[in-house]
Amino acid sequence: MMRASAYLILIFYLLPATSWALIDFEDAVFPELATSARALAMGNAYICKTDDSGSAFYNPAGFGTTRYGRFHLSNLHLEFNNGWKNMATGGSLTDAASGFGKGFSVDGVRQLLNEDRGKLSHTRFHLTPNFTMRFFSLGYLYSKQLRATIGSGPDPLFEFAERLDHGPYASITLSFFGGIFKIGGTATYLIRKEVIDERDPNATVELANTDYKQGKATIFTGGARLTLPWAGLPTFAAKLNNASSQVFSASGSYGGAPDKMKQSLDVGFSLTPQIGKVTRFHMELNYKDATMAYTGTSSTRRLALGAELDIKRVLFLRFGYGDGFGSAGLGVRSRKIEFDLTTYAIDTTSNSFRGKEDRHFVFSLSSGF
Repeated sequence: MMRASAYLILIFYLLPATSWALIDFEDAVFPELATSARALAMGNAYICKTDDSGSAFYNPAGFGTTRYGRFHLSNLHLEFNNGWKNMATGGSLTDAASGFGKGFSVDGVRQLLNEDRGKLSHTRFHLTPNFTMRFFSLGYLYSKQLRATIGSGPDPLFEFAERLDHGPYASITLSFFGGIFKIGGTATYLIRKEVIDERDPNATVELANTDYKQGKATIFTGGARLTLPWAGLPTFAAKLNNASSQVFSASGSYGGAPDKMKQSLDVGFSLTPQIGKVTRFHMELNYKDATMAYTGTSSTRRLALGAELDIKRVLFLRFGYGDGFGSAGLGVRSRKIEFDLTTYAIDTTSNSFRGKEDRHFVFSLSSGF
C-alpha cells in the first residue's frame, strides 16, 4: 500500500511537467531556426527544393542552384494561429486594436486568454535580411516565438513558452561532378533567450532575467544534395541540424543556459518534371529526424509531403501534408519583391498522429534588389 501511494504521489508531482510538453516548441518537426512560408505551404518538405535564401536553414546545399544575387533588405515572416487570431482581432474595432498589441507579449496574451480560456495562442515573427548569391549567403537572424494557453478546467494554470533567437549567419556551397552533387554549410552565431513556465492566470506576469535561460553558441547546419541528370530530375537530399553538436554557454545574469539543440538528420527525395515550356511541377517527400533524436514524437508526425506548381518562375501554387494535416499557399515573385501567403497546421499533442489541429497562417514579404 505504501509503495502504491508513493507511485501516486510521483505521478501527481510529474503532472505539471507533462502539461509543459503541450506548450513546448515543435523542434522535432520544425527544426529550422527560421521557417519559410514557401516550405510550410509544402508541408515543410523542402530540403530538396531549396533554391532561395531559405536554403540557409533548410539545406545550404541549395545555394548551388540560386539563379541570381540579391540583397533582401526586408525579409519578413509573420505567423499566427487561429486561437491568437480570434483573441487578438475579434470583437469591435477598438477591441481589435487593443488586443493586437497585447498579443505579442507574455502578460498581454495572459489577459486575452483569460477572456477565452481553453485556446492555444501562437505567434512567430522573424526578420532575416541577407545578401544571397549562387554558392554563398550572408545575413542576420531575428526570430521570436510565443506560445501560451490557459486550460478550461477548474483551477487552470497559465502555461507559456517564449523564445528569442538572433545572430549573424553565413552559408557556403560547393559543387562537384558538373553540379550533380552539392554540399553546403551554414554557421549561425546564435544568441538564444527562452522561458517555459506556468503561473497564476489571474496575476500579472513580470519576468526577471533569472526566469529566462540565455546563452550563445555557433550552430552549424550541414546539407547535401544529389540530382541525377535524368527526366524529372530525381533528387536525394539530407540535412544535419546542429551538425557539430554545440551547447550553449550561459550568460551570467540569467537562469542558466538554454537546453542543447538536439542533433537531428532530415532526409528527402523529390521529382521535378517539366510539364510545359514555362511550367514545372515539383513533388517532394521528407522524413524529419531520421535518427530519432526526439524520442517523444511518433514516426508518422515526421513525414512531410509537398508539391509546387511553378509558372514562369513568377506564380507559384503550393500544397502539402505535414504533421498529419494539409497545407496550401500562393507565391508571387519578381526581381524586387517576393510575396507568400500560407496556411498549415500542427498537431498539438506531444506524440500522437492527427491529434488536435492547430491551424496557422503565414504572411511573408521580401523586398530588395
